[in-house]
Amino acid sequence: MIHVDGTQLTLAEIVAASAADGPVAVTDAAMGRVSASQEFAEQAAAERPIYGLSTGVGANRSVALTDPDAQALDLLRSHATSAGSLRAPGRVRAMLLVRLNQLAAGNSGVHPAILTALVDMINRDALPAVRELGSIGTGDLSALAVTALALHESEPFARGDALPFLSSNAATIADAALALHDLRTLAQSTMVIAAASFDGVHGNPEAFSSAVEEITPFAGARTVCRTVRHLIESPREPARIQDPFGLRTLPQVHGALLDALDQLETVVLTMANTGSENPTLSPDHGVAHHGGFFAARLAQTLDLVKLASAQTAQLSLSRLTMLNEPALTGLEPFLGDGTPGASGTMVTEYVSTSALAELRALATPASLQTATLSRGVEEDASFASLAARQALDSVGFYRTVLSAELLAAIRCARQHDRTSGPIKAVLELCAALPTGMADRDLTTDLDLADSLVEALAALA
Repeated sequence: MIHVDGTQLTLAEIVAASAADGPVAVTDAAMGRVSASQEFAEQAAAERPIYGLSTGVGANRSVALTDPDAQALDLLRSHATSAGSLRAPGRVRAMLLVRLNQLAAGNSGVHPAILTALVDMINRDALPAVRELGSIGTGDLSALAVTALALHESEPFARGDALPFLSSNAATIADAALALHDLRTLAQSTMVIAAASFDGVHGNPEAFSSAVEEITPFAGARTVCRTVRHLIESPREPARIQDPFGLRTLPQVHGALLDALDQLETVVLTMANTGSENPTLSPDHGVAHHGGFFAARLAQTLDLVKLASAQTAQLSLSRLTMLNEPALTGLEPFLGDGTPGASGTMVTEYVSTSALAELRALATPASLQTATLSRGVEEDASFASLAARQALDSVGFYRTVLSAELLAAIRCARQHDRTSGPIKAVLELCAALPTGMADRDLTTDLDLADSLVEALAALA
């Protein structure tokens, strides 16, 4: 059971909700805040104009509504306009939980019955059909309007419910949370796979020493050093005075990704646990028309994570190249079977480079974009929604890059006949990978490696 109170939603709960893993319920204290906000909104609306409650929206913000209750439904219908493919059920479920939690914070003015209906929608897994396009990082209007129309069938939306329900980036926050979870898992696996590559080329452990923790005094870099030291415990004599960058700069590059992911978690959970509807309708703070819906920080942090992911993936390709180099492994070129001219794992470099190119394209900062809409009164946008979708899309390509390195690292370990030491656990988890070394189509091998990558995170 996920107990929603508007202030303590966790990343694990968002991920669990995406998988429909258990029911949800709103706490009594949260429902009390929602009721108080709704009563305050009704009182305030009788005393002054309030955006979206007694007026139109966007460029119609100064237009008084003639029939607010009837026009609430018109607002939902118009704002449900969208395009693109349908979002996967897991993304929609995560969005619904985030929106429920934000409403439970008690700043929106919506009727408590709306939350009750939303809880019922989540628990019945009666998902709305949410399409991909319609958000620009200033509120996921289309996605939430479609959701509101689905809820309206069981719980009618009145004048104080429509705009407040739409005024949220819940879909973007949910996407960011799911991307964060998957990328963090891959980041853990990266260190394990890199340690396997280290073993294959008889790397120099000095790059991960306590001295490096002192000269790169960031939390992520220190985590990389300590994790890799644990994974390569009691290494053999290094084969060279210093390794190529793929190993030697792992603390500095991969550590930056770990730090960026931690920063993203802070931003995602802060936003998921805040009711930032415009206007805020709070008995404690009054009425406030504001720009809290503008998700600039989320967009910028997602862009940082995407850039950091692409950079650490570049090192994975570097390590794959190292594993294919006989001068570094002491084995046949491309880890071939000894047949003159054998290609071995040669083409995995091409696959990895292709996936890396996709990662780099997705890392293009979404937050550099802008827009001018609604007759010029909304003259900017964060495009956090695009950044979150890019981050989600990057997961598969990052995993492909790691799969290619893993495949080569396992083949290298087998050719070195590693049966003990730190590499043993990796070999055991990857025992299903084919053992044959003769040239063949490695597509199936890569697919299998892809399915094993995330399981390696447990070894970090």
